[in-house]
Amino acid sequence: MRAGTRVRWAGAALAGAALLLAAGCGSTTGAGAGVLSSSWGDPQNPLEPANTNEVQGGKVLDMVFRGLKRYNPRTGKAENMLAERIETTDSQNYTVTIRPGWTFSDGEPVTARSFVDAWNYGASLRNNQKNAYFFGYIDGYDQVHPDSGGQRADTLSGLKVTGPRTFTVRLNQKFSTFPDTLGYAAFAPLPRTFFTDHKGWLAKPVGNGPYTIESYTKGAQMYLKKWAAYPGPDKALNEGVTLLVYTDNNTAYTDVLAGNLDLVDDIPASQLKNVTKDLDGRYINTPAGIIQTLAFPFYDKAWNTEGARKVRTGLSMAIDRAQITKTLFRGTRTPATDWTSPVLGTEGGFQAGLCGRACAYDPATARRLVKEGGGLPGGQVRITYNADTGSHKEWVDAVCNSINNALGNDRACVGNPVGTFADFRNQISQHRMPGPFRAGWQMDYPLIQNFLQPLYYTDASSNDGKWSNKQFDRLVDRANAESGKGAAIKLFQQAEGVVRDNMAAIPLWYQNGSAGYSERLHDVALNPFSVPVYNEIKVG
Repeated sequence: MRAGTRVRWAGAALAGAALLLAAGCGSTTGAGAGVLSSSWGDPQNPLEPANTNEVQGGKVLDMVFRGLKRYNPRTGKAENMLAERIETTDSQNYTVTIRPGWTFSDGEPVTARSFVDAWNYGASLRNNQKNAYFFGYIDGYDQVHPDSGGQRADTLSGLKVTGPRTFTVRLNQKFSTFPDTLGYAAFAPLPRTFFTDHKGWLAKPVGNGPYTIESYTKGAQMYLKKWAAYPGPDKALNEGVTLLVYTDNNTAYTDVLAGNLDLVDDIPASQLKNVTKDLDGRYINTPAGIIQTLAFPFYDKAWNTEGARKVRTGLSMAIDRAQITKTLFRGTRTPATDWTSPVLGTEGGFQAGLCGRACAYDPATARRLVKEGGGLPGGQVRITYNADTGSHKEWVDAVCNSINNALGNDRACVGNPVGTFADFRNQISQHRMPGPFRAGWQMDYPLIQNFLQPLYYTDASSNDGKWSNKQFDRLVDRANAESGKGAAIKLFQQAEGVVRDNMAAIPLWYQNGSAGYSERLHDVALNPFSVPVYNEIKVG
């Protein structure tokens, strides 16, 4: 259902230009007994739940907010958190009942209105929230956030507060897996101060999760303190977390080894050959809902022809995924054979081998398809990536070397680095990509729909290459309308077949979550989204 761009560019250190909080709004450093330090990157946008669509801001929201659902940190399953019940008889009209006893950290009770007002705010065209499309299946979205023209209504007609702890949701079509999406941060509740003192709230966000934000200095660090009165069952087992900004994960890794940092949650590829010995049992490498792909600029006519489809498939077959993942990533990546993730499991829609021969290394067929397709657009493939982390250049160079070897042309493919992640994203959003560009997708919730609709549905906000296919769109619409999860998954799998047949993006590899930590920490784990389960970490 969502296509509001949770473009979660895994492993990217952000240098976003947007001011998140008033820099230096406190003098607390976060040092002290029971407090752990962890590598981080400045969020791209203010920490409004409906406006945070990348990993670094998402880490903070996961500590500061709790929603109707929460994804189990081990299985990824959507489980009730603030929801006491979510009931429906037709998969289109839902009644939500909130558990009693929940408050925000400022003492305000969490009520049905806390959710309804937050969702109306997130959906509003005037508020320009990046995750607005998450609310697109609620009745009235076309009035609150029309595709063209001004906003024609202030609130979603499909949301009604029916009591202090109850509200109803009417969707504009059946959507059987709608409740499973409600653990995503865009659906978090908001306190009244968000609306009555928005500027003040942005300077120091107030949530209802196990931590509170005590201070933030942009470009340096954020300190989150354990909320002692947190009413939830998943209380923090440490006293706080200091998130330290790093623009190079190699530096973060060496700081862990030197005892200057407790946790790095993205081990650089260059350190993988040493990590087991270096960390002596304090290295984590677990499957995560992340896939890396090469996306294409379909707004460039040269890449959007029948011949170009053959070229895209040929390029896919020119990439030796097995060799690259073995030599460069050393067990932290697995060659992709579909466009989702193995963490979904077969019951969740994962289809091992769906890509078939198109994802198998075959230089002869690659050369033939590129030739039949009219050759490389412009005579050369330029893979664009952000250069402000240490890992992307290595794999882009490896991919280009593979393509060059397969095509017998040492200039067929080159890397095209962009200085910072912010500049990289700006060029993507302005449709200025000269060819394929790196695309990393980290799931928002564990549904096959989340790997397909946000990325490939026509005009979906995370569809950065602007691919469009009516057959794919129809299958997705039918899948969303199914009342049974099994039937919906089968239709989503058919839609994924359309992505395959058109090579809408080249799947590269599934990415594991990786982390290393100091001897001070215990019970460190990554959830299926590759984010540390901060509240369960013990210090000392």
